[in-house]
Amino acid sequence: MNRIDQRFAELKAQGRRALIPYITAGDPTPQYTVGFLHALVAAGADVLELGVPFSDPMADGPVIQKACERALRHNVRLSHLFEMVREFRQTDRDTPVVLMGYLNPVERIGLEAFADQAADAGIDGVLTVDMPPEEADEFGPILKARGLASIFLVAPTTSRERAATICAHGEGYLYYVALKGVTGAATLNADDVASHLAPLRELTDLPLCVGFGIRDGASAAEVGKVADGVIVGSALVGRIAEHAEHPETIAGELSAVLAEMRQALDALPPR
Repeated sequence: MNRIDQRFAELKAQGRRALIPYITAGDPTPQYTVGFLHALVAAGADVLELGVPFSDPMADGPVIQKACERALRHNVRLSHLFEMVREFRQTDRDTPVVLMGYLNPVERIGLEAFADQAADAGIDGVLTVDMPPEEADEFGPILKARGLASIFLVAPTTSRERAATICAHGEGYLYYVALKGVTGAATLNADDVASHLAPLRELTDLPLCVGFGIRDGASAAEVGKVADGVIVGSALVGRIAEHAEHPETIAGELSAVLAEMRQALDALPPR
């Protein structure tokens, strides 16, 4: 069983919500990324999303755009991400790792070569922001053959017909984008999120995880009342930016942010 499926099965049996942090690989410098991943797991992460630095991250707001710029200044590439995950796997063989990024870096090395290297490194899922399900007929089977989950986004503006197509192709979990805009944009509305998740549950048995706008324990708890998991990115990446001049302090900062969210989620009644 894919580590993502196994982790969500464990959480469901426990009545708990998934906590999924995102950081950009190589930010602020490559040598700290693996330590950040371990710190996030220790603070309560259930699944890790590791961002692939890209020069034109169109779905991301200024916070993550600047994180990509910091990483790219150190020439961080997909090959470096694979090495980071291999190093992470030396001491953590259980926590699922999802690569999140854009199609261009993947196509540069080739779909099959990418999938082979990702699986060999110990990656469990791939979320390619600009790969719609209508164009995933080639890539999806390549990933599936290697035990990698294809994870897709659903937006508030997604029609029911298109959502059904996305759900039919999706694996691992469904990433519901809580806001109309880019990452880190605005304050989310939990009631609005609930109204969009209800019809999605009629279309899929995949866990529904919500990202964009999760900033603290309070917002995580509000979303956790209606979702199977919460995804936090900009709130963490912002801390990295604030402390980029003293990277040795960043792991503690990330742990503090995530631990507050973990405590808030675990205080909710079992699902």
